Amino acid sequence: MGRTFPGPVGLAAWIAVTLPAPLVFFEGTHRWEEHQDVSTALWWTLGALPVLAAVVAARWTRYTGQRRTSSAFLAAVVVATLISAVFLGASMAVYRWGIPLQGAAGWWSVLSSGALLAAAGAAIGYMIGLGNVRRSRLSDRHGYLIGGMVTVVGVLLAQVTVQLGAEDSTSRYDVIGYGGVGPYTAAASNPGVVILPAAGRYAILAVGFAPQDPDCRVTGVGLAGRSAELVTIAPGDYGTDAASYAWVASFNVPDPGTYSLACRSSDDQASYIVWETPDIRGTVGELVHWPLVAIWFLGAVPGLLIIANTATRRRAKRQEVRAPA
Repeated sequence: MGRTFPGPVGLAAWIAVTLPAPLVFFEGTHRWEEHQDVSTALWWTLGALPVLAAVVAARWTRYTGQRRTSSAFLAAVVVATLISAVFLGASMAVYRWGIPLQGAAGWWSVLSSGALLAAAGAAIGYMIGLGNVRRSRLSDRHGYLIGGMVTVVGVLLAQVTVQLGAEDSTSRYDVIGYGGVGPYTAAASNPGVVILPAAGRYAILAVGFAPQDPDCRVTGVGLAGRSAELVTIAPGDYGTDAASYAWVASFNVPDPGTYSLACRSSDDQASYIVWETPDIRGTVGELVHWPLVAIWFLGAVPGLLIIANTATRRRAKRQEVRAPA
């Protein structure tokens, strides 16, 4: 079964189709204030499942000898369905706990529908595997090239995926401003007044197209110019038709009271306001605070696996050539 398991290229394709693709597609085809439902994202997974099962079944059939028997057909379908179920379960876990999008999904219904789709795809893959289709293996040069391209694309998509996933996994954000800084709240380049009702953690949100890396400092009761912590990947699309906001920084205050907020950025006319911290569910709520290098590394993993697999195959070929007859 190990040789029929999808390799690094198949893994990279599966991740791309089932994770960033639905998030990016929804973002590009819907209004900014709309958030994706988990059921629509899972349609991408169900659509990719029979293709995956067909590939696995075809590889299994070729590997076991291309026999036209009912037992061979059943074995190919069972193996492909089981492997596809593993991939389906992983994607379901991502959308259940990693990026829990809004709405409800019938998880058992998704699992049962996925099993039927995988079985249908496996049956087609078995027939393909019986054909005399010549397999062309990637050369080492092409393997390294594809691995490098997948690495670059993965790095670029990782940050976008975390941002869109965080936006669509936000369960609550209160459109209640406690004050801020900028032309809409105070004189430009001057500190703004912030009145906070309780001790705790608060969010600083950029208004509209304000830069998302401001140097903000909070001064007040028990604080002397404390720097706000920047959010590494700022989730946005918060707000109403009047204005959109992006969560760019956070800070803690020990007591309720009146504070001053000063923010410096590349735009002197930028505005920043203070809200309650948005409630982002799932693991993605923590990923927005991770170092950017770590997020890039996660995105690069599929491409690095392709490069490592290519290097391993190349080393194995050299050992076969050097081995005595």
